[in-house]
Amino acid sequence: MRNMTNKTDVILIGGGIMSATLGILLKELKPELNITVFEKLDKPGLESSNAWNNAGTGHSALCELNYTKEDKDGNVDISKALDINEQFQLSKQLWAHLVKKGLLKNPQDFIMPVPHMSYVSGEDNVRFIKNRYQALSDNPLFRGMKITEDKEEMKEWVPLMMEGRDPNEVMALTMMESGTDINFGKLTEDLFDVLQAQGVNLEYRHEVKDLNHVQGGGWQVKVYDEDQKKTEYHNADFVFIGAGGYSLPLLQKTGIPESKHIGGFPVSGLFLVCKNPEIVEKHHAKVYGKAKIGAPPMSVPHLDTRYIDGEQSLLFGPYAGFSPKFLKTGSYMDLIGSVKPNNLLTMLSAGAKEMKLTQYLIEQVMQSKEQRIEELREFVPNAKADDWDIVVAGQRVQVIKDTDQGKGTLQFGTEVITSEDGTVAALLGASPGASTAAHVMLQVLVKCFGSQIPDIEKRLKEIIPSYGQKLGDNERLFEQVNQDVSAALNLIPKK
Repeated sequence: MRNMTNKTDVILIGGGIMSATLGILLKELKPELNITVFEKLDKPGLESSNAWNNAGTGHSALCELNYTKEDKDGNVDISKALDINEQFQLSKQLWAHLVKKGLLKNPQDFIMPVPHMSYVSGEDNVRFIKNRYQALSDNPLFRGMKITEDKEEMKEWVPLMMEGRDPNEVMALTMMESGTDINFGKLTEDLFDVLQAQGVNLEYRHEVKDLNHVQGGGWQVKVYDEDQKKTEYHNADFVFIGAGGYSLPLLQKTGIPESKHIGGFPVSGLFLVCKNPEIVEKHHAKVYGKAKIGAPPMSVPHLDTRYIDGEQSLLFGPYAGFSPKFLKTGSYMDLIGSVKPNNLLTMLSAGAKEMKLTQYLIEQVMQSKEQRIEELREFVPNAKADDWDIVVAGQRVQVIKDTDQGKGTLQFGTEVITSEDGTVAALLGASPGASTAAHVMLQVLVKCFGSQIPDIEKRLKEIIPSYGQKLGDNERLFEQVNQDVSAALNLIPKK
């Protein structure tokens, strides 16, 4: 016999930044909703949202060169950079709103001002970054960007990177002082504390095993309670699947048509972390370079100042790795288990098309620590192996699906899959991920709850003033919003 079925309005699967953000938005707009969260670990924010499992970059295209593509004529397409920046602006406005309401108490616990820089070497790359600078710098979102080829100025910006460097190297740097470092793990914890205070039921050590559509509407979710060693059944009108890499297997269990012909390719990551405080003190920036020719976007090297648990750290990476797990705490059978009759051809097509990626991953996995240090020396010429340790970052599952480009196309972004009736939604993909939480969850909110919330657009603008508008097209609004957000989040650049 089945255990007694519990009823709630909304179930959020996964204790990460996405579930936390959707929960916050729902409680802001429809506080009467009963919400239950299921997380299989014993705390929130321990997988992809954890500070050591992601780069901590407030992704806003201030420094990430892969968001600005150059054509053969030297024209730089900045459309993706503008989109990514606009999306991050929404997240900052949401956090600022929660701070002003007194719900988030100490923004410096999760967000810190850190300059974002781009670094390139070689004449072709210097020409590219100059073109990129020209294309971006007139837009309000990127106004204030600086560029230099002057080695003395570089010594002021990035002294650690200039020590021991060939004085004849042709190189350039751009800088935006408005960049940020974010501890998404701490932010996730803080948001769940807010939700718990608002009556949201947080169930840790509860693993979702199955989802079944209920006749007449809604979903029944089968959950295993690790502490009580028992199976429970919970019914809800709406279910959000925000379980990181494991969202794909759970989406497949729903059986909705939108879950078909989608696969996932797991990629793990490694970072070097500096354990010498004297070296950490010499660098205060997030400096992104260019991915090597043939390498995927996820491999863009960067040297990052981080603030984790109140301490300043210095990380370099990422180095790609491979594990068939969909989560760090997942199973080695995750990848095989995700292959179904409806996505077998999709997966096989991706395998045939992505031989270069496979080769790249094999090369990365086989690297020794000294080889990784050699890559670090492109950023820190005087780097010594003894000063750096290797840390394993989080698992990312890149989406594979059939597109206009053909079967089995590997996707490098973040996307939401929603059922036609709007009763279930799942978040898939990786970067820019957490930075775009507000943007992505607003899409879910409007599609799945828009008809249930009167004056939803007006009410969302009270929370996020730029909602429905492009800050890049409205300089006055941008200046007003930016000043307000910076004050609320205490984003005063460190001198």
